[in-house]
Amino acid sequence: MDNDAKKTTLRMIPYGLFVITAVAKDGRAAASTINWVTQASFAPPLIAVGVKADSHTHAIIEESGEFVLNMISKGDSSLAVNFFKAVTVEGNRIGDEPFTAGSTVKAQVLERAPAHLECRVVEVVKKGDHTLYVAEVVEARVKTAPSGRSDDAVLWLKELGEKVYYGG
Repeated sequence: MDNDAKKTTLRMIPYGLFVITAVAKDGRAAASTINWVTQASFAPPLIAVGVKADSHTHAIIEESGEFVLNMISKGDSSLAVNFFKAVTVEGNRIGDEPFTAGSTVKAQVLERAPAHLECRVVEVVKKGDHTLYVAEVVEARVKTAPSGRSDDAVLWLKELGEKVYYGG
């Protein structure tokens, strides 16, 4: 396979950006910016997310079996960048972002997130350097309704600039 062609073609897939949060049974928490997310089913409501297998977030989701998918508003690149690195919880802040606990799952709901999904893992596919979690949406909340199309309300990876890529 031509490596340059593979890289270029995979980078043609558009990616929205999200912050996934999870809490272990002992209270350890994790949060990461992710972009491999898709809706998988209407009934029951399922999403699929890819999480890097060697990440702290992956370890916490493996243990807890649940997570919150926090949407990132278009234009809010600082929220996405904040969770590119490992973060800690101090009081009601994770990575210096205020949060509340989910209403159905324990993971953090970021106050700046315009909407979020609370999810429980129902299927796990471990292949390559990421794990694909298929999760049932058990709660959904919208704090700030989108002003236009819902699918254009989140921050896109391409909005972080010419030098920031994923895939390939």
